[in-house]
Amino acid sequence: MGPVTDRTNPSSIIALDVGDKRIGVAHADTGVRLAVAYTTIDVDGLEFERLREVVAEFEPSVIIVGLPRNQSGETTAQTEKVRAFANHLERFNIKIIFQDESLTSVLAEKYLRSLNKPYAKADIDSHAAAIILGDYLEATFGA
Repeated sequence: MGPVTDRTNPSSIIALDVGDKRIGVAHADTGVRLAVAYTTIDVDGLEFERLREVVAEFEPSVIIVGLPRNQSGETTAQTEKVRAFANHLERFNIKIIFQDESLTSVLAEKYLRSLNKPYAKADIDSHAAAIILGDYLEATFGA
């Protein structure tokens, strides 16, 4: 799989939690293998320009996109929306990998609640992206 799985040649990875209103963004590099919530991007017609800025900043070797499914693991209308969104990411010429995002928003909100500090819905989205990326890193590199 090239530099994405090569421990001796670390590369940058970003993950996206794509929603109808916002896109959560997280970042990691394969050398450290620690996913970090980065930001959220509003879905307002300018999201691909903002994503271009994120791509320019991190120069990722791969973009992980959270793929929603229902509790039975079946595709939903949102699954198809995310796949269509991912098709537009091809303009960046970066490999796209889908990662199951089951319960990531629930886990992100539970984590943020545990901090006993105020948080916004956008914080949930960026932390959900970090969980998606963490799951990918664990599946790719192991514990």
